[in-house]
Amino acid sequence: MSQAFSYQQAYARNIGWVTQAEQSVLRGKRIAIAGMGGVGGVHLLTLARLGVGAFHIADFDTFDIANFNRQVGATMSTLGLPKVEVLAGMARDINPELQIVRFPAGVNSGNLAQFFEGVDLYVDGLDFFAFNARQATFAACARLGIPAITAAPLGMGTAVLNFLPGRMTFEQYFGWGALPDEEKALRFLVGLAPAGLHARYLVDPSSINLQEQRGPSTIMGCELCAGAAATEALKILLNRGQVEAAPRGYHFDAYRNKLVRTWRPGGHRHPLQRLTMMLVKRRRGVQS
Repeated sequence: MSQAFSYQQAYARNIGWVTQAEQSVLRGKRIAIAGMGGVGGVHLLTLARLGVGAFHIADFDTFDIANFNRQVGATMSTLGLPKVEVLAGMARDINPELQIVRFPAGVNSGNLAQFFEGVDLYVDGLDFFAFNARQATFAACARLGIPAITAAPLGMGTAVLNFLPGRMTFEQYFGWGALPDEEKALRFLVGLAPAGLHARYLVDPSSINLQEQRGPSTIMGCELCAGAAATEALKILLNRGQVEAAPRGYHFDAYRNKLVRTWRPGGHRHPLQRLTMMLVKRRRGVQS
């Protein structure tokens, strides 16, 4: 028996944690998500279940069997299909009234203005190694005054940073500039998780190769990212609750049952950050 969709019924169980008025606010918000893979896909579905009413989503890739361990859209029936189309369909199965603008070529200099048009919030779902796209999207957010969230899946946990209008920018925190990709990768990793909670239970260090742009992943990390990012999104969009902005962040690791709040004034210039970078490079045999 088919049943007609009702927004009020679909999101009734949110009420109590949000008010009816706040649910209506979420219905009128538009979120941009670049990347529909490990974290991006689950970001979209989580925010759709929160009741956000409109999205801009971008990804140029198709699903492959190597995505099965962590990507919510990766199944036998979606092999070879565009991620952006699969996830748009999954989100509309949750809320048929969703407004979704798809960017099947990913984000690039030619479509950034359209990608961020009318957007209230940006959630980073790009691959760890998508340096150019990440640099461009966060720079656009800083320029346009759009709040931005990045939640990185690290082992079986998540590291979260918010970049808010008028506060420290992504570039000021990480200091990527025109650095080589391997240096950007190291700064990103150390900057996201200064506490390094995940490092102690990595059983096969050879699985990480920054030069070859590959590393291990878990579905637990991706789903923790989505829960954390959606909660930050709720607070930002409804303007309630404490929202910490970079250079403050936090790292929660479910495997180690630990939460660490991080604070790195000056970002990559902070003495502890510079020391950590030096130690990481020494262990990896990288020349400074």
